[in-house]
Amino acid sequence: MDKTIGQATISVDQEGYLTDLSQWNKEIATEIAKEQGIEMTDKHWEIIDYIQEKYKNEEPLSIRGIKKSGVINIKEFYALFPGGPLKKATMIAGIPKPKSCI
Repeated sequence: MDKTIGQATISVDQEGYLTDLSQWNKEIATEIAKEQGIEMTDKHWEIIDYIQEKYKNEEPLSIRGIKKSGVINIKEFYALFPGGPLKKATMIAGIPKPKSCI
């Protein structure tokens, strides 16, 4: 289904995840973050870049993987993306919800 964010119309699934990564850009990500109650900082973007890189390399994403990444400690990850950090971070990153998320 389609969703309008700012001037752009994007394709999303029932849960609001982008279905076409090519539609993703930082403006759309910032708007999705705002909808999730998140104000993006440099640290947020660092995590988003990391998640997109893992996705592009077809590596599975999990909280444990984030914890072992060395990019961020798990407490900070939960603080940056409260209430479901991996779900929110992947949604903002424009990739499908990880299989590890319910």
